[in-house]
Amino acid sequence: MRKYPCPQCRKNIAWRSDNLFRPFCSETCQQMDLGAWAQEAYAITGDDQENDVSTGVLNPDQEDL
Repeated sequence: MRKYPCPQCRKNIAWRSDNLFRPFCSETCQQMDLGAWAQEAYAITGDDQENDVSTGVLNPDQEDL
């Protein structure tokens, strides 16, 4: 059976279909990861201009309405 490290605690675990918390080893590690996302500890990088509403990039053009 293939083994891999839990993304949270790095414990080696088997990749099994009956593990409800895959890719994590346990519910605890899954919840810790979810909490990190909720606290914005992780971020997906992107173009600052695309993410800035003040540039108008995210606002629809008034002429198109």
